[in-house]
Amino acid sequence: MPTARTKPDASNGGVSDLALLRLRPRGREQVADKVITEAPIALVYNGVPFAVMMATPCDLEDFALGFALAEGIVASPGEFELVDVLHSDRGVSLQGLIPQARFATLQQRRRSLAGRSGCGLCGIEALEDAVLPLPRIESTATFTRGAIAAGMHTLANSQPLNAATGGAHAAAFIAPGQPAIVREDVGRHNALDKTLGALAADTHSRDALLARTAQGFLAITSRASWEMVHKAAHAGIAVIAAISAPTSLAIQAADAAGITLIAFARDDAMNIYTHAGRVG
Repeated sequence: MPTARTKPDASNGGVSDLALLRLRPRGREQVADKVITEAPIALVYNGVPFAVMMATPCDLEDFALGFALAEGIVASPGEFELVDVLHSDRGVSLQGLIPQARFATLQQRRRSLAGRSGCGLCGIEALEDAVLPLPRIESTATFTRGAIAAGMHTLANSQPLNAATGGAHAAAFIAPGQPAIVREDVGRHNALDKTLGALAADTHSRDALLARTAQGFLAITSRASWEMVHKAAHAGIAVIAAISAPTSLAIQAADAAGITLIAFARDDAMNIYTHAGRVG
């Protein structure tokens, strides 16, 4: 079974230590505990703020690149440069540089996101901006049922932040025979952005990114919502396997985008909602 490439831990901002009062049936005691860290993370492009997400402040380079790709702010990893990471007592500011043409398009969108850890579309101003058409995925990749199950097992065993706190989501890119790329965050969308950023970190062109994403599938700990399908589509990922339920809009979007959507993927059982031919 492939090993996982995991980085989040207490040493890089993922976990906060605290003392608490624990009540038991026969008494009470002061104990030390760990909680998942949550902080405002501002995403700034060419000096102009675009979004503030409530996220876990670790793997921020991955988050910055993954968010830009997944939101369609840039089309390829080479169009984004993280020029500075500014820490303050109020949060973290990720200062990104994008081409002027991309910045002009971004300004036209007039989008102001106020993201929370459980929300991926907060701040959208009009209904027509909420559900935009997704790129069509034409991948011919196929995966065995066993490979999907093994990938979900890898995901379940590659979550140090969740093991320490019980409060993290995770997303993994699983390519059979290769180390899994796993990232965690208090927010499921953020975890996926970090995974996509890690996946794209050593690629430059969109063709190179798509060549990599064609080799594997996405495994997530959360439900499969439209936003998760949206982000996967922009990265060219053809198969999504979720441990929890799908939403109706996610199923519709996956079908239209040519994505295989799997949900309730637990042990050897799973439901396949769209494009089932990719799973043998």
